[in-house]
Amino acid sequence: MTIGESWRMIIGESLRISTEPIAAPQNGAPPGNAAAPAPGTLLLNAALMPDPAVWPQIGALPRGEAIFAGDTLIARYHGDDQPKRRALGPGDVLRYPWELVLWNDKYLRIDFALLTAGRISQPIPEGNQTVNAADIFLEEGAKAHFSVLNASTGPIYIGPGAEVMDGSLLRGPIALCEGSTLKMGAKVYGATTLGPYCGAGGEVKNVIMTGYSNKNHDGYLGDSLIGEWCNLGGGTSCSNVRNNAQPVKVWNPGKGRAEVAGQKAGLFMGDYSRCAIQTAFNTGAVVGVCCNVFGGGVCGGYLPDFSWGMDGQRYDWDKALRDIDNWKKLKGRRLTHEEIQILAPIFARI
Repeated sequence: MTIGESWRMIIGESLRISTEPIAAPQNGAPPGNAAAPAPGTLLLNAALMPDPAVWPQIGALPRGEAIFAGDTLIARYHGDDQPKRRALGPGDVLRYPWELVLWNDKYLRIDFALLTAGRISQPIPEGNQTVNAADIFLEEGAKAHFSVLNASTGPIYIGPGAEVMDGSLLRGPIALCEGSTLKMGAKVYGATTLGPYCGAGGEVKNVIMTGYSNKNHDGYLGDSLIGEWCNLGGGTSCSNVRNNAQPVKVWNPGKGRAEVAGQKAGLFMGDYSRCAIQTAFNTGAVVGVCCNVFGGGVCGGYLPDFSWGMDGQRYDWDKALRDIDNWKKLKGRRLTHEEIQILAPIFARI
């Protein structure tokens, strides 16, 4: 689930998303999103990861008090101008994209428990080999054919309309969200999430694909975060460990410096980006929004938003929008006015 969807299930009450007006349509925010909430409304920082064990300290927060994680405001009531500070207890606060990958094992298990509580899985089709079938859940319309589903290391969730094609090897925790597909012979290790209508093949380990993206062919993708509407050409692979086994540093364009991301970090690719066949990404590579990656050599370090190739050329605005729309049409969608509004200031600041 998204962070918002998970919080809705944990809280069990109405939840409104408030964000910058330009991003409101993409985040499910209602019209009039910019209007201030009513006094006494509990405000929760979306960077707090959704965890049923964390909610009691938020839900029990009294008026006149606020919860902080260091200097980061986590929760307070609207209208409390100078609340008394208290520290957040155990809980994860998201600061960097790679933390989603590092924490995916934990939050896959939380989401699995939330989604399947009190429900019965659809029958696992004959012909599949299963281990710990009690932790395998198939939604209505899910398909799995002649594959190995091993939930001994974590749960496996196969969403509505998702398909595991013949000969795939799955080792949980894994979530295949609605309409996603594992191609024949795929080898998938946990903790991996294929978002809605994603496709994956080859070897995948500890990866999040957020939605409508493809890695349909052979090649290795590990410890990576892939945005929406991305496509990795056949044979594309990434490195996730440095040859000297030193911690991986990932470029942070917002701060203009590299940040230590841990012992393993693969590819971090922004929305609407694509790469050619046989592309090789170095350890901790960062690809911005709407990039077309091609050319010889290894792609490493950082490719800025709207890059055309690897040599510093800029993607033409009209061609970029045309190409995004063409890719979306392959999955029955079209580029929307709201998406163009979000992309325009990103292009303008290059």
